[in-house]
Amino acid sequence: MTAYKDQIQGRMKEVQGKIKEAAGKLVGNKELQAKGKAQKTRGKAQATFGDVKQKLKATKKKATKKKAATKKAATRKAATRKAATKK
Repeated sequence: MTAYKDQIQGRMKEVQGKIKEAAGKLVGNKELQAKGKAQKTRGKAQATFGDVKQKLKATKKKATKKKAATKKAATRKAATRKAATKK
């Protein structure tokens, strides 16, 4: 599952859990209230997992770009040294 799907589904489950929990409180149904609280917690965990996946993906992408830029700079530096020694 992608990071975005985890985030969206997790937040949806979290909202559904909040609704169930509130409905359980309203009608005095402890079981429904507990199920809602559990669903809310699972949803929050899934959304957080999606957030972490997205941050890791962004960090990896940034590191790859930085590595490529460093390699490019090193290549330019080597070419400059080589040109300087030829003169």
